[in-house]
Parts: sequence; C-alpha cells; structure tokens
Amino acid sequence: MFSEKTLWLLLAIFSFNVSITLASDPDPVQDFCIPNPRFGSIRTAHLTILPCKNSSEATTDDFVFSGMKAAGNFSDTGLAVTAASPNNFPGLNTLGMSFARADIEVGGINPPHFHPRATELVHVIQGKVYSGFVDSSNRVFARILEQGEVMVFPRGLVHFMMNVGDEPATLFGSFNSQNPGMQKIPSAVFGSGIDEELLQKAFGLSSKQIGTMRRKFDPKQAR
Repeated sequence: MFSEKTLWLLLAIFSFNVSITLASDPDPVQDFCIPNPRFGSIRTAHLTILPCKNSSEATTDDFVFSGMKAAGNFSDTGLAVTAASPNNFPGLNTLGMSFARADIEVGGINPPHFHPRATELVHVIQGKVYSGFVDSSNRVFARILEQGEVMVFPRGLVHFMMNVGDEPATLFGSFNSQNPGMQKIPSAVFGSGIDEELLQKAFGLSSKQIGTMRRKFDPKQAR
C-alpha cells in the first residue's frame, strides 16, 4: 500500500503531466479529420472542434490550399497577412499546425505582438526585414533577415518585424498549433478598455495622450 507521501508525489507528477498535455494541441486519433460543414462546431476556451467527414468523402483538394499565391489587403501599417487554418484549409484540422503569408511594404511594420499558443518559424522569401523578439528578462534578440534566412519566435514571446529594404518583403510563417492566437501589444493596451487612470500611471501619459492612443487602437472610439 502506498504511503501518504508517495500518493502526494504521484499526484504532483500527474498534475504536471496534465499541464504539459493541455499546453499544446491534442494528438490526432486518426489519419486526418476533414471538417464536415453540415454540422456545427463546438467551441472551447482555446479551440474550435469541428466534426469530421467520413474519411471516404475526403478529396485531394481538401489537402491543397491556393490562397498564398498573392499578397492580401494591406493595413495602415503596411502589412498584409493571409492565414491558412482549418477554417479555410480543411486538411490542417487536428494536425496541430497552421501557416501564414506576410507581405510588408517598404518601411512597413508588423507591430509587436505574440502568439499565446504557438511557436512561430518565419522564412524570408524576398526583401530585408528587421526582425526579433523580447524574452521574459526584456532582452531583445533582433537582426536584419535577408532572403532565404529563417528565424524562430518562441511561444508567448513578443516579436516584431519592419521592412528595412528598398522593395516589398514577403515572408512565410508556420505555427505549431492550428489555433495559435494573436495579441497585438498596442491594441491590447489601448484598445481593450483598461482603466484610464491605470494607463496614466503605468506609462506616464496624460489623459489627452491616452485619448489619442485609444482613438487610434480602439475601433469603438475611432471617428
């Protein structure tokens, strides 16, 4: 019979293993799972579960995505992103990965942001991009990436990009989650409704300056 100390040790190990398991996408229990649009989806805290088609109904087209051939629509920061996820690329469902194409105009940026559920690997296809991330001790790892180079952004760490070349830049990024999530730092701080007094004390900004930032990053206050 186990002693009380042994039982507590086993419980701690079990809890640790559960936390590791829940920290990433679950392992698939079949070869693939093509979502069946005839049935609704089930939403959990971090994942949308899509019921599968019968595997006999899957086609080659389910495993091919043609949406990365050209740049998407550019934002006011000079960034265009086309994402491939189970929502538009059925073959990715349950495989624990997703993909994106990013195009950045000359002088454009991909603002500081992070993905809470995925590590990102970026590959520069064209151009020169100042790219990097900040670790939990506020140390910056950054350099200019050129065509053919690859950089990894560890999961949950803030990262950024800026086109420093004289031509548009194109990058492809892969994620080890089908739902990596994303939070842009400026929008999270000034566009989420955090109390104004707290923001003034945290950043040393006046009420007028806070208002300016909120109008820029909070769609509800945009004029």
